[in-house]
Amino acid sequence: MTVRVLVAEDQAAVRAALVMILRAEPGIEVVAEAADGEQAVRLAAELRPDVVLMDVQMPRLDGVSATRRVVAAGTAQVLVLTTFDLDEYVYGALRAGAAGFLLKDVEAQDLVDGIRAVARGDGMLAPSVTRRLISTFARPERPEHLGAGAAVAGLTPREREVLGCVGVGLSNGEIAARLEMAEATTKTHVSRILGKLGLRSRVQAAILAQDLGIAPPD
Repeated sequence: MTVRVLVAEDQAAVRAALVMILRAEPGIEVVAEAADGEQAVRLAAELRPDVVLMDVQMPRLDGVSATRRVVAAGTAQVLVLTTFDLDEYVYGALRAGAAGFLLKDVEAQDLVDGIRAVARGDGMLAPSVTRRLISTFARPERPEHLGAGAAVAGLTPREREVLGCVGVGLSNGEIAARLEMAEATTKTHVSRILGKLGLRSRVQAAILAQDLGIAPPD
């Protein structure tokens, strides 16, 4: 399956480098480029790519606001790019529904792998920087999790196990192997979990699982 990507980055040189990396990769198609947040939102709505690679700091409309609009419209998954691993805007982007984030100095293969993971619906939870982000910022937001925390009681035992696995960064394939079920069934469980908890993304589910101490089964 070809992954269709929209690259949103205001710095022309950085954008060109990202596009060059992605176009050299089989199975990835760069469908458009955006130089600001408003353009990114418009092109995402028009082209409906699989993934928007979104810079955080952009003119006209910042990456967090653009992410919120793209996710709310359901037009694509968003993978955020940031310069600093504890950028003040990153957590806002995750709360807005971004599927994850990468640093701009990421290795080319890691960038490609991240885009493929987001396109599969796995999110970006593996890097240590993401774990630090969750650890640093999830706790202060705990009051905002009360509604979703109460809704956890409505999950089935299997859905709770899946949520615990999401919380430690396992992909759908890894969850399927760990819980001995089909990967398609895992995807269904994740989708139902997000719906029941009123969450926009897998990353939000992981933050909630971390915050509530929901662990995967042994």
